[in-house]
Amino acid sequence: MAQRKNSTITKRWVLNTLFVIVFVLIALMIVALLLFKHQYYETVRVTLDSRATTMVDSFFELSSDGSDEAFNLRAKDFVESFHDKSIMEVWVIDRYGHVVISSSGFSVEHEKYPDYYAAKTEKDGKANWVGRTSSGEHVMSLTYMLNPVQGQARGAVRYLISLEGIDRQLVTVFFLLLLLCSVILTFVTVSGMFFIRSIVQPVKKINEAALRISEGDLNTRIEEGTYGDEIDQLTQTINNMAAEIKESDRLKNEFISTVSHELRTPLTAIKGWGETIMDAPTEDAELTQKGLEVIIKESERLSELVEELLDFSRMETGKMTLRLASFDVLAALREIVTTFAERSKRENIQLICKLPEKQVRMRGDQNRIKQVFVNILDNAFKYTTSGGKVTLTAYVSQFDTIYIEVRDTGCGIPKADLPHVTEKFYKANTSVRGSGIGLAVVQEITALHEGHLSIDSEEGIGTTVTVTLPVQEIIE
Repeated sequence: MAQRKNSTITKRWVLNTLFVIVFVLIALMIVALLLFKHQYYETVRVTLDSRATTMVDSFFELSSDGSDEAFNLRAKDFVESFHDKSIMEVWVIDRYGHVVISSSGFSVEHEKYPDYYAAKTEKDGKANWVGRTSSGEHVMSLTYMLNPVQGQARGAVRYLISLEGIDRQLVTVFFLLLLLCSVILTFVTVSGMFFIRSIVQPVKKINEAALRISEGDLNTRIEEGTYGDEIDQLTQTINNMAAEIKESDRLKNEFISTVSHELRTPLTAIKGWGETIMDAPTEDAELTQKGLEVIIKESERLSELVEELLDFSRMETGKMTLRLASFDVLAALREIVTTFAERSKRENIQLICKLPEKQVRMRGDQNRIKQVFVNILDNAFKYTTSGGKVTLTAYVSQFDTIYIEVRDTGCGIPKADLPHVTEKFYKANTSVRGSGIGLAVVQEITALHEGHLSIDSEEGIGTTVTVTLPVQEIIE
């Protein structure tokens, strides 16, 4: 069997949850940063675009002279009258693509302006560009082509604005988002670890307790919490399980002790009488007869006990089978009453039988049904003292159901023991002989016949056992 790799709840949480949260936070931060950048850059673009209006064309159309000298003069006037020099730079480009004048006053000989060539091909005569100047400054530019005059191109106006301040703001936004994500991640990690610890610690205790229980320490109990959550429910379940295992173990040991005693008693009697007969004179026929009767009686007792154990074994493994046939259940009851008549005289217990004079046929295993009533009557006689009374009553309901009731005047069963008397190995009164599995077998056989077993008892007054079985036919 391959050994599984060691893993913990904390490791699984880190891999399955924390990493996912980190990924989501990084993705959200990137998306937010891109949105901020788009919003800032779009604001700059709109600002530049607002400068490229028909008013620019009107300014250059004031001169009727279409010569290059007149254009250059108008360009100089345009730049000198430009009011936004503090926030942006403006160029005037002639019809040949040469920069006539720049509001910055610096040489632009080595500068690139791809937006100018792009604007020449655009329908609206405008184009944007984002890039770096020859000095490395990050800028956004917009070129606006002037309307031609008499089919002749006049040049263009180019606006530039620095993005350095916006880039610094984006860096600030990045660090703020990073700080926010770090705070969120720290909070999630701390709260998650606290929550994980609140699970891991109880689970460790539960695991340790379960190991001790598996090693045989059935007195181990886990301290139950106060939250009433699944962990506390599991704790309570394991504590209940340990208590039930301990009780089951106690009952099993008592059962082994009881069965050993039940087996030893007839075996001792058989062995003792066997030795007595061997040592007795051959002419002592009376002693031999008595000894053989005891041996036969105790052998039958052993046989019944062994059969009961076999039935219980079949019941535990689910191999108890029925030989189904139609039979008269009242006739079977009368046979059982006959076998107990002699015992009632011997033990001075009055046996009262109240069976209707009719045939009540049911489909089932006749021998198993007889076994049910033999076990019930045997219990009634065992727990009833001399001078007591056992009453067997049967009646049929209008719903094709027969009720067989066995009532005794014995010691009764304590209320605390009553719910457990049909459990395996359970004995309410350990002073009375028996294996403690008779009623468990009775309940199993009754259930296999789709019947019902109920027990009602009052301590010091007696016990009533009722078996309900379905019937096929009632013949008056």
